[in-house]
Amino acid sequence: MSKPETLTRRERQVMDAVYALGEATAKEVQQRIPDPPSYSAVRAVLTRLVDQGHLKYRESGPRYVYTAAVGRKRVGQAALKKIVDTFFDGSPLRTMNALLGISADELSKDELEELAKAIQQAREKADER
Repeated sequence: MSKPETLTRRERQVMDAVYALGEATAKEVQQRIPDPPSYSAVRAVLTRLVDQGHLKYRESGPRYVYTAAVGRKRVGQAALKKIVDTFFDGSPLRTMNALLGISADELSKDELEELAKAIQQAREKADER
C-alpha cells in the first residue's frame, strides 16, 4: 500500500468521499467530490486506489461498492504523526498547545473534562515506566 501522503489531489478527494460515506459507488463518489471528473475518470481513480491497497470493493448487483481498506482512525493517526513531525518538531506538547490555541474557546465543559482524563491517563502511563 502506498502512503496516504503520496496520493494525488484527486485520489485524496476520492478517499475523503469514501471515508465520509462509509461505503460508496462510483456515482456517489462522483457526486461528492468538488469539480467532479467524468464517471469513467472516477472509476479509473477508484480502480487505482484498489490496486494501491487503499480501497476494497464488493459487488452489489451490477455495481461495485467501495470501502476503505484501512480504518479512518489509523489513517488519521498516521497523518497527524506526519503533521506533528513536520510542523511541531515531533513534539506532542507543541501540537496540543497549537490545537488549544485555535480551539480553546470552542471546547465544551465535557470536552475539557475528557482532555483532563486523557492527560491523567498519560501521567499514569508515564509513572509506570
